[in-house]
Amino acid sequence: MQVGIDSFVGAIAGPEEKAGELGALRVQQMLEEVELADRTGVDVYGIGEHHRVEYIASSPAILLAAAAAHTEKIRLTSAVTVLSSDDPVRVFQQFATLDLISKGRAEIVVGRGSFTESYPLFGFDLRHYDELFSEKLDLLLKLREETLVTWQGKHRASLTGQGVWPRPLQAKLPIRLGVGGTPESFARAGILGLPLTVAIIGGEPHRFRPLVDLYREAAKRAGHDPATLDVAVHGIGFLADTDKEASDTLYPAHKETFDRIGRERGWGPQSRAQFDAQVSPRGSFFVGAPTTVAEKIWATSDALGGVSRITLMISGGTIPHEKQLRSIELLGSEVRPRVNA
Repeated sequence: MQVGIDSFVGAIAGPEEKAGELGALRVQQMLEEVELADRTGVDVYGIGEHHRVEYIASSPAILLAAAAAHTEKIRLTSAVTVLSSDDPVRVFQQFATLDLISKGRAEIVVGRGSFTESYPLFGFDLRHYDELFSEKLDLLLKLREETLVTWQGKHRASLTGQGVWPRPLQAKLPIRLGVGGTPESFARAGILGLPLTVAIIGGEPHRFRPLVDLYREAAKRAGHDPATLDVAVHGIGFLADTDKEASDTLYPAHKETFDRIGRERGWGPQSRAQFDAQVSPRGSFFVGAPTTVAEKIWATSDALGGVSRITLMISGGTIPHEKQLRSIELLGSEVRPRVNA
């Protein structure tokens, strides 16, 4: 099983006039983090696209290209690319270029996004939320298969045989579908025969098993070989030398983030009891010492009928950088060997 990290490159809080300076520092910290992940054997590093003040990752491909120049083995992916509000041609070109820079280590995880800021930012109507994604995913998959592309859609200018370059080093640029809890999204991935990344950031992982089974059944009905299907999990995680240290370090940052989002979406404030329930063996968070996290990874895989990859969202920003580095070091040097023993 692959073990990885996802990051939204959380910003460092400070006055507006220092935003550029603090952003530059956070990018340098991110590069330290991915270098350490590469050295310690972490399999994959993902950056999720966001267009919010608390994150720097509005352009994952650019950050990943910088990471490619600082690493040798680790796979580099978006987590996710908000395809609905982007241009599939540019997405393909950017990640094909990343594939050339990284010598074949690029991947794309596409989704509709859990935040909606990018839609008005780039002039898209949220009423077309699902239609935009379906159409643009169709074009992205066609771009992967063909260099000279003929395609017609509603929300983007048609292509009439234009060439799309560069081509990636990998024969087939990996594209995964990132999903939350919508049955239609799981079924779509199965019908298309695409690898699946399931975001489980709350609740109990075993409750997602019917949706994963729906994915596998939809793929079977569509004629895809079950052996080619692939399920990955994106979850919240943090490691330290002890379970208590890990929980005590992550909780304040987690509460600050989820309380802020909760005020936007009408949730109540997060309590320590709610957090501890997610850290418990039945919860979805991968938080604790290496043995604890390794056990939770295997328990989650078993609950879902087997997964190929689990990536932990370790975003930084409000967590001290040295604690971030220690968390990454433990994930690569201790958790990954335990998981694959």
